[in-house]
Amino acid sequence: MSMDKMKKVIIADSQFLVVEALKSLIEADRSYMLTGISATQGDLLKLLEKSSADLLITDFANIDYDGLEDFKKFKLEYPQLTILILTNTISKQEFSDLNRVGIKNIIYKTADKDEIFSAIESTLKSRKFYSDEILDMFLDLSDNKGISEDPKTLTPSEIEIVKLIAGGLTTKEIASRRNISYHTVNTHRKNIFRKVEVSNASELIMLAIKAGWIDNIEYYI
Repeated sequence: MSMDKMKKVIIADSQFLVVEALKSLIEADRSYMLTGISATQGDLLKLLEKSSADLLITDFANIDYDGLEDFKKFKLEYPQLTILILTNTISKQEFSDLNRVGIKNIIYKTADKDEIFSAIESTLKSRKFYSDEILDMFLDLSDNKGISEDPKTLTPSEIEIVKLIAGGLTTKEIASRRNISYHTVNTHRKNIFRKVEVSNASELIMLAIKAGWIDNIEYYI
């Protein structure tokens, strides 16, 4: 296939093994051309500006996006760009928010090669594609339209980060302890603060004590 017919792809993720696996898959397929890899939103914006990419594969939780509304901005500024979300985990609220901004292609990082390429092809053709587990979530949401997810419900990973924040660890130290990137921790912090509706670490710790997420004897203020 000639280079001008190859679909241009950008990967935006801070997980090394995930990026390397995607890079290997895409570069081995002559239908696609990898035009850039980014681990931060700043680098991603530069790539989008200089490359007329057809597809962005990204994890909203592993890049320092300001919020899911960023995807809506991308779609407005780069009409030719399609977006595939590849993630480790997603809440019902995040699923609803992504759909609200027009993102209807979401799969888990546990997807196999065939599912990844099926998702890529569907995304490029503007057809919806969800992992089976995510589709089950969608069906569950349809059956319970009147029931909204408690915004104060944190994932086990988020609760672990709350414990580390309460322990006085800096963002850099948390990243090292959890073996994830600085930007990923920052994204988790933003999501946690948004979910539990607090504005600083002290408020978060007090709420965590009341919720029983941390030991009130060890962290009593």
